[in-house]
Amino acid sequence: MSKPKNSRRVGENEAVAIGRMLRSSQRKLNLVAEQIRGKPVSTALAELAFSKKHIARDVKKVLESAIANAENNHQLDVDTLFVQQAAVGRALTMRRFHARARGRAAGIVKEFSNITVVVRAREEAEEKA
Repeated sequence: MSKPKNSRRVGENEAVAIGRMLRSSQRKLNLVAEQIRGKPVSTALAELAFSKKHIARDVKKVLESAIANAENNHQLDVDTLFVQQAAVGRALTMRRFHARARGRAAGIVKEFSNITVVVRAREEAEEKA
């Protein structure tokens, strides 16, 4: 006896990829995520490839994973895919200290983030409009 199968959390014409524990704050990661929201995947990949932000490399890997999931797991056409959603959330925060003068300490906060990328296949009616 096994557990019943979970239903899909996204639609039939969508695929998702999640990047966890990315070493960047949510504000910085969201700046990169804003660049790709709502764009076709070819344009989004090009923007991430030439972005000067360090975290753009990790976001590109997550986007490529979502594209591969759409192609291999859900048999979606890569040419019709666009980034429907790029959501940023917070993960853990490492707290460190920096020794200061006269025996004092200053706090250092090292933040980690999560990103969820959902790609969706455009339907023919949407492409014509």
